[in-house]
Amino acid sequence: MPVTTLHDTAVRGFASDNYSGVHPEILAAIAAANDGHQIAYGEDAYTARLQEVFAHHFGAGAQAFPVFNGTGANVTGLQSMLPRWGAVIAASTAHINVDEGGAPERVAGIKILNVPTDDGKLTPELVDREAWGWGDEHRAQPLVVSITQSTELGTLYTPDEIRALADHAHERGMRLHLDGARLSNAAAALDLPLRAFTTDVGVDVLSFGGTKIGALGGEAVVVLDPAASDGLLFLRKLNMQLASKMRFISAQLIALLEPTSDPAGELYLRSARHANAMAQRLRAGVEAGLADGSIAGVAFTQPTQSNGVFATLPDGVAERLRAAFRFYDWDASRNEVRWMCSFDTTEADVDAFVAELARLT
Repeated sequence: MPVTTLHDTAVRGFASDNYSGVHPEILAAIAAANDGHQIAYGEDAYTARLQEVFAHHFGAGAQAFPVFNGTGANVTGLQSMLPRWGAVIAASTAHINVDEGGAPERVAGIKILNVPTDDGKLTPELVDREAWGWGDEHRAQPLVVSITQSTELGTLYTPDEIRALADHAHERGMRLHLDGARLSNAAAALDLPLRAFTTDVGVDVLSFGGTKIGALGGEAVVVLDPAASDGLLFLRKLNMQLASKMRFISAQLIALLEPTSDPAGELYLRSARHANAMAQRLRAGVEAGLADGSIAGVAFTQPTQSNGVFATLPDGVAERLRAAFRFYDWDASRNEVRWMCSFDTTEADVDAFVAELARLT
């Protein structure tokens, strides 16, 4: 039966790295896993290989639990780290606080203690604003600190910054969780192995994101310290995150992370480096326009350290620019917008966007 394409494939945008399609290498991996029968619910050859692949990147003790999506990974991972009376300290901009429909609190039953930050990053001093009240039966007990890498504002933690947070949390009887929806972009920007800013600096449990870097739909909860997580095997099912045909999720993550001798690196690195480079090209193009006067009234609000560019625009420009390129407001009250680049963003996409911004300003 013929398949009909229902969308205009020429339409491009900068709204989200979720807007991109599936990387061809991942589609090929899904197709390669499709023949024959494999045992369901994770007892398949692909999920077994996935454990070896994650151990290669995160250390021999790492254990991966494939799930459907990032919210499911965060909810299930955090739930495994906390008793019913536990609370999570997170930045006010954290995805678990802002963009998950209340799932951590409604589904997992977790209280989120959020702390305002200017750059999306926590520090030990900011953690201490909410790290108190242990033993007080009237207060949800702060037992986990959750950070995002790269952050929701496109900023990065250095390994030393994460180590300081892990040490600070562990000294107070808390654990460190990392939302890694864009962990690949962080690895590419830092030019470090994944374990260098996770396992080696004290992260206990993380969510590894595949969707934003080219997967059809595949994430994983990764337990780095078994003592920090309990019951994940049961919680994944309870939270409706257990895939019956798990081989297809595992095959996608293998395609991203399978070790290679290619000097360009594994697919997750190649894709992330490209997305990051396109964000740098976009920012450089706008900066050049501001310098020569072809662009006016644009100001950057965050450093561009991964694949997102944050800026403020003159009144009315955002809506007119969106007629050609879709993107989201970040803080509409001050005309702040977010422009995201993907593994399939092209130089032509970026240059056309910058040219349109110049025309409108």
